[in-house]
Amino acid sequence: MNRTRRSAVGRARGAALTLLLALCVVPCVRLPAAAAPATQTAVFAGGCFWGIEAVFGALRGVTSAIPGYAGGSKETAHYEIVSTGTTGHAESVQVTFDPAKISYRRLLEVFFTVAHDPTELNYQGPDEGTQYRSAIFVANAEQRAAAVAVIREYAAAKRFPAPIVTAIEPLRAFYPAEAYHRNYVALHPDEPYIVINDLPKLAKLKRTYPGLIKPS
Repeated sequence: MNRTRRSAVGRARGAALTLLLALCVVPCVRLPAAAAPATQTAVFAGGCFWGIEAVFGALRGVTSAIPGYAGGSKETAHYEIVSTGTTGHAESVQVTFDPAKISYRRLLEVFFTVAHDPTELNYQGPDEGTQYRSAIFVANAEQRAAAVAVIREYAAAKRFPAPIVTAIEPLRAFYPAEAYHRNYVALHPDEPYIVINDLPKLAKLKRTYPGLIKPS
C-alpha cells in the first residue's frame, strides 16, 4: 500500500473512531412519554339521576355530569322503557373529572355518603325498581379495585346501619338521557320532588365536603 493510500485509510479510521466516541458521550435523547388523559370518566347509579347529577356537578374538578342509562341495550335506553324496570338499565350519571383535582376515590366517597343511600336494595327513597338500584359501573380494573376497597372499608367500620347493597357492574356502554333531564334540579328547584329528595343532598354535600364545592 502506498503512502497516499495509507494516509487516506488512516484518516477514514480516525474519522470513524471520532464518530464512535461522540456517540458514546452524547446522552440518549428521551422521547416524551405518552401524555396521560386530562380527564377520566366514572358512572354511578343510585336512584333518580336528577339528584346524582346535581351532587357530582357541584364538585371541583368535575367538568360534566350527564344523566343517562347503563346496564342495558341501546334499543331500550329511553326513559319510558327504562321506567318499566325490565330493561336491565339503571338511571345513571356519567361523571367526567380531572384526576389532578379530584380523585376517583373521592368521587366514591361522595357517592356513598352524600349522593344516595347504599343500603337500599332496588329502590331509593320513593323510587322503586331495579332501574333505581345502587350500582357502580366500572370501566377498568383500577376502578373495580377502588370500589371494592371502599365498600370493604365502610363495611368493616360499620359506616352504615345496614349492609351495603351496591353492585359493581362492568360498564359496557352509557347512553345519555333525553335532553329535558339535564340540569333538572337547577331548572326546577321548587318542584316538590326536588325539594324533598334532592335539595337535602346538596345541603349535606356542603356540610360534609365544603372544600370540594365549586365556587358560586
